[in-house]
Amino acid sequence: MSEAPNVAAGVDERIKTRSRFREAMIRPELGGIVGTIIVFTLFALFAFDSGMFNSQGIMNWSQVSAQFMIIAVGACLLMIAGEFDLSVGSMIGFAGMMIAIFSVTLGWPVWMAIIVTFVLCTALGALNGFIVIRTGLPSFIVTLAFLFILRGFTIYFPQTIERKTIIGGIKDVAEGDWLAALFGGKILTGLFQWMGDAGLIAVFERGTRAGQPVVDGVPMLIVWALALIVFGHILLTKTKFGNWIYAAGGDAEAARNSGVPVNRVKILMFMFTAFCATVFATCQVMEFGSAGADRGLLKEFEAIIAVVIGGALLTGGYGSVIGAALGALIFGVVQQGLFFAGVESSLFRVFLGMILLFAVILNTYIRRMITGER
Repeated sequence: MSEAPNVAAGVDERIKTRSRFREAMIRPELGGIVGTIIVFTLFALFAFDSGMFNSQGIMNWSQVSAQFMIIAVGACLLMIAGEFDLSVGSMIGFAGMMIAIFSVTLGWPVWMAIIVTFVLCTALGALNGFIVIRTGLPSFIVTLAFLFILRGFTIYFPQTIERKTIIGGIKDVAEGDWLAALFGGKILTGLFQWMGDAGLIAVFERGTRAGQPVVDGVPMLIVWALALIVFGHILLTKTKFGNWIYAAGGDAEAARNSGVPVNRVKILMFMFTAFCATVFATCQVMEFGSAGADRGLLKEFEAIIAVVIGGALLTGGYGSVIGAALGALIFGVVQQGLFFAGVESSLFRVFLGMILLFAVILNTYIRRMITGER
């Protein structure tokens, strides 16, 4: 009875109101938004006349950012669910090598090689999740083991079959393949040609491509990145399954007691992370026309960093796909922007470390605001 006046007076946390400023401050995208504004402001000041913001420059850093976005979406949902996957980079190399072996070495149609690779890699993602769930081991340890296992197979298979660690000729066998075009083609080519004719974007002045726009379309890599961001955002914010992801990462035991299928959610998120890595690998293979055993090195850490910059907590249960996409955008803009600004490229990791440290400090402050910690 003695607590009733406090509840009526508005002391109860369940009915406590928050200001709009406080609501904005606890948004998971805050760190990504602030970082994006800072990065674009800096490069607008120091590299505006370098070509960074013309059509070709924008396409350059957009493609690099899209690479990070694809794997960041999967890593984001998995981290919100309370788990990590350190095998993402090795999965990229493994998936690309499997497509090359199936299509070039074994002579399969490229569409079949791509489909089989997707099935194989998502199955490996499910195996990652299954081992984590059944053994109770930290996902950090299980996926670290798979990092080495997959990288080892990526080196062993081509060396044993082809006596080399790079397999080329994929563009030749992919010519005219319907599924390969979904990963290696371009869209809106007519629109870009019109913009070139209208003088809105640069065109080639000489040679066989005279009159053609320097940027002649939007690569499918960017299309896949945008599609995965939209899918992940809708899944996380508009569906019951999205609530399950938050619940599984926030308090798994309480979620189970509430009827949330925590194990299934986590395994599906491992599978989705592997799917995103395979999308990245397929786009990369179709772009370069080859697969290499060293592809994807350190990509797992880059994906996690992008997600952390985007506002996700390392403890799980909190984060945003939009924030992760902004973190990936920061990655791409900084990496390419340093070149345009004439800054030594080795300083990229210095800038990245500073941004990461800033993001972690901001995220820690936000977590304390949410939980009331001191």
